[in-house]
Amino acid sequence: MPIFVLVFVDVLGLTVILPLLHLYAAAYGATPFQIGMVAAAFPLAQLIGVPLMGALSDRFGRKPLLLISQITTCASFIMLGMANSLQLIILSRVVDGLFGANIATAQAALSDITDDTTRTQGLGLTGAAFGLGFIFGPVISLLTLEISDSLALPALTAAGYSFISILLTWFVFKETLPPEKRGTDTGRRSVNPLLLVKYLTNPTMGVLLILIFAQQLIFFGFETLLGLFTLSRLGLMGGGNAYIFIVIGLTLVLVQVRFIGKWSRRYGEHRLVQFALGLLAIGLVLMAFTPKQPHVFYVKANVEYDLREQVVSSTEAILGDLNVTLPEDNNRGIFGVLWVFVMVIPLSIGAGLIRPSLNSMMTKRVGKQEYGSILGVSSSFVSAANAAAPLLGGWLFQHYGSTVPFLLGGVLMGVLALLSLLLVNPVSAQSMEA
Repeated sequence: MPIFVLVFVDVLGLTVILPLLHLYAAAYGATPFQIGMVAAAFPLAQLIGVPLMGALSDRFGRKPLLLISQITTCASFIMLGMANSLQLIILSRVVDGLFGANIATAQAALSDITDDTTRTQGLGLTGAAFGLGFIFGPVISLLTLEISDSLALPALTAAGYSFISILLTWFVFKETLPPEKRGTDTGRRSVNPLLLVKYLTNPTMGVLLILIFAQQLIFFGFETLLGLFTLSRLGLMGGGNAYIFIVIGLTLVLVQVRFIGKWSRRYGEHRLVQFALGLLAIGLVLMAFTPKQPHVFYVKANVEYDLREQVVSSTEAILGDLNVTLPEDNNRGIFGVLWVFVMVIPLSIGAGLIRPSLNSMMTKRVGKQEYGSILGVSSSFVSAANAAAPLLGGWLFQHYGSTVPFLLGGVLMGVLALLSLLLVNPVSAQSMEA
């Protein structure tokens, strides 16, 4: 439970900031490309920082590295709140990305205290904390902006939550990897910049890492483009999309708290991976066929006015004007909205199952002394996908229309599901050979 609370508080701080990053950049006259740099700075920095911090946690313990990452995250939020230039905004995101490996270290701690039968459920707790954080964080963000027009307040609020996580780690969290369990084979666990190559070249581990990257690339593209998609198909603005994300968040929490542990013990992680990829494929393909029917309260002229008054989203920022075609006022109804709300259920269930199952399988292919390393590399693959997804998805949206990214993503996810039937097999806990 302390680890769940730690992750939730950390994610809460992050999600207070995420919806507003483009506003911070735009406040200093950033070009669309520069706004994109702000959005990409954090995941790109994580490519380097997360594997390094994970390996260090294997060597020096989870608690010291958690404290370092949380202190750095808190400092980066303060830097963002006090920033007086675009360069400082980007620097704050780079600093957090390089040293803020809070989640990967927390996952390693959970792996320390779970066994092969309970690890998927334990790792699912971090996903549940993510789901809750993504429900409450944006709400807190909007409330802070209602209180004050200053963009400093949301950033300092996030710093406050991060400070709470520091106190929780310092006073409540107990080290899960004591010195006697860190072993003496420092050669194997040295902080190796080629960790990524080491794991990728292992046949079974490489398959899992490629899977986690590919599914995250497709799914994060869906998350990034969902607002633009529902705008073009249903005429939904921020408020309507907020309800969709609440449904996604609640489903993620339900799956990862209530079902994933039971299902993993009954069917095995390899079956959950195959089932999750299948659900994601079906959900994306069906989402692409969302009827172009605006909701009952839609007025095209009002939406056009609101859009002119708003700053572009991070996806638009990277690629420039995506030229979203709005639906006409005729043919309004509720079927299109209901369709989307139903289709996000299989997508959310699949998303709730896939990463904890893949990460659990990875930890079973290494020794306990490498949990932080492999989960750090896994997180870096997720970060790489998060950086690339808005570029690829936005480009497809811009050049081929709103449905193509989802339809193509669903087909590719289906291919991954078929490949997983051949390549993803059950494993027993074992140490990976060097």
